[in-house]
Amino acid sequence: MKFKLIIALVADEHTEKVIEVARKEGATGATVIKSARGEGLKPAKTFLGLTLEGQVDVLLFIVEQHMSRTILERIAEEGRFGEKPGSGVVFQVPVEDAVGLGSQLDAIKEEIEEQI
Repeated sequence: MKFKLIIALVADEHTEKVIEVARKEGATGATVIKSARGEGLKPAKTFLGLTLEGQVDVLLFIVEQHMSRTILERIAEEGRFGEKPGSGVVFQVPVEDAVGLGSQLDAIKEEIEEQI
């Protein structure tokens, strides 16, 4: 079985809904890294040394490769990434090897069989 790592940088107010939609599309879990800060084309605005930009969460999903594109697209929709600059980004990278997914393999196999 081959996997992809989906990495989503999401405005913190959308984190729970993004995880929920990813689960509906077949993701069996997520790792959330809270309170990251990003900077796009324009530097973040500051006031007395404090950044006025909102925090983002980094969401990591290891998913079976056949489901990865659908999950990625649904994350982008739910996170509203196309609405305005800086609203979020999601991308995927191949996973060469993974250990520790044994408890999730049965659920992943069932999900794939349902989609086929």
